[in-house]
Amino acid sequence: MPLTRWSRAAVAAAGALLLVTACGSEDTATTSPGGSGFNPPDLTAQKTLGKSEGKVNLIAWAGYVEDGSNDPDVDWVTGFEKKTGCQVNTKTAGTSDEMVSLMKTGQYDAVSASGDAALRLIASGDAAPVNTGLVPNYKDVFPGLKNQQWNTVKGVSYGVPHGRGANLLMYNTEKVTPAPTSWSAVFDKGSAYKGKVTAYDSPIYIADAALYLMKTKPSLGIKNPYALDQKQFDAAVALLKEQNANVGEYWSDYLKEISAFKSGDSVVGTSWQVILNSAQAEKVPVKAVLPDEGATGWSDTWMISAKAKNPNCAYKWMDWIISPQANAQVAEYFGEAPANSKSCALTADKSHCTTYHAKDEAYWKNVHFWTTPIAQCVDGRTDTKCVPYAKWVQAWTEIKG
Repeated sequence: MPLTRWSRAAVAAAGALLLVTACGSEDTATTSPGGSGFNPPDLTAQKTLGKSEGKVNLIAWAGYVEDGSNDPDVDWVTGFEKKTGCQVNTKTAGTSDEMVSLMKTGQYDAVSASGDAALRLIASGDAAPVNTGLVPNYKDVFPGLKNQQWNTVKGVSYGVPHGRGANLLMYNTEKVTPAPTSWSAVFDKGSAYKGKVTAYDSPIYIADAALYLMKTKPSLGIKNPYALDQKQFDAAVALLKEQNANVGEYWSDYLKEISAFKSGDSVVGTSWQVILNSAQAEKVPVKAVLPDEGATGWSDTWMISAKAKNPNCAYKWMDWIISPQANAQVAEYFGEAPANSKSCALTADKSHCTTYHAKDEAYWKNVHFWTTPIAQCVDGRTDTKCVPYAKWVQAWTEIKG
């Protein structure tokens, strides 16, 4: 059952947990994961699978590990437990900071980390390299999700991809005309909808402004929206401070965004595909586009703890959650593009993968997935320092006023 068909009570209970992969405030990683200066702890991946330990302790986003307790029709855990003999215990986390803290305790075997948490876990040695040869279903993961900056360091994989999504530009078709094709609708032209512009409430939204400037002001020299030197960062912050005068609401709870578009309090702003689907199901006159400049987005990775007490069950879980059937179920329920290329044939809604662009690699080339900004520029520059995430957090407070 897709997330969009959850009862309002169930979704409200999830609240801010659902679909929020908020970046943390710690600047743990100090060098570029892809750069020559990044040297994570010398850990080795497990070479063979042993006997199942009988249980596995997971940290996950709400909606990623469903066992039928929230909805009897939504259950991909029971089948795993019956097949493997591994009892699943899940701790639902609301932020990447919480995931990082929980992983440090050594009490959990695996985590569904977003790009920002993943880099920190690699840098701190809390996540172990993953032997993808022990994950048979990994071979069917879309190539665009493998060997990426947030899950691989110098050719070494630190996890298996779970799914992905883009941050879209949504607009009221009756109020916003002509139909927008650029983020200028919320930046340069935002004053035309003063008080009715909406934006994602997180410091990582600074990257959206940086992406727009990367395309519209090439003289700034921005190559990566998460790698900003002081001048580039100041330009993005200035743009967001200008935008603030037109923003009616910053959102993190997607139910509130749907309500705002339904009431007319918001008419244009950042959104997700699942929000568009929900709003349209409620007959709200909205559409969404991936703008000409591209967009930011998110991709989650299942990672195994370097201190895992149940590593064999953890490996079995990673293989199960990206198996065609389970990955189809979780992607449809959560509202994202699945990681497994074979999942598209198994979704209940046969148009799901088309709607979420699961097979369209050209689409994803225009999506810049969330990555923790760190001091050493992740765009390859070595002659300057970039603004670390802690400074993004401070600036976001100033932006919102």
